[in-house]
Amino acid sequence: MDSDANRRRADAPRDDGSGPLAAMLCFDLYAASRSVTSVYRTLLDPLGLTYPQYLVMAVLWRHEESTVRAIVDELRLDYNTVSPLLKRLEANGLLARRRRADDERSVAVTLTEEGRALRERTLHIPDAIGEAMGIDGETVAGLHGVLRTIADSATAYAARASAGTARTAH
Repeated sequence: MDSDANRRRADAPRDDGSGPLAAMLCFDLYAASRSVTSVYRTLLDPLGLTYPQYLVMAVLWRHEESTVRAIVDELRLDYNTVSPLLKRLEANGLLARRRRADDERSVAVTLTEEGRALRERTLHIPDAIGEAMGIDGETVAGLHGVLRTIADSATAYAARASAGTARTAH
């Protein structure tokens, strides 16, 4: 990050009179996330999926088979969050879980035929989300980079903070 960016705080007051929440970048991220998730809900409810379940399915549609650990890592979620998602998706007949023969500690997750077929019913979703966001493809690409930087930096900061090495505000 450059020195100008370091001087500008994410929660620095703004002079536009818009109030304290409008001055908080974290609030804008939170509000945007909730709004986009709401759009996903309207698209996914008819398919019987929640947004987190859709994310698991998206990983499997790309890889066809994965381990629970790989899904946890790719989605940046913890095991206790992913495990119930997998259990529900398995109960709905969309995937199967089995212990790997080469490593009893590892669980392989594979799509069922019904899980593969569901993908066809979701192909419209990315375009619908893009339309709902109201931004062009170039902006989306730039935003991906910014959001990944934020997520990576915040994750690293939190890890340092939990280890007691993060800088504190004075």
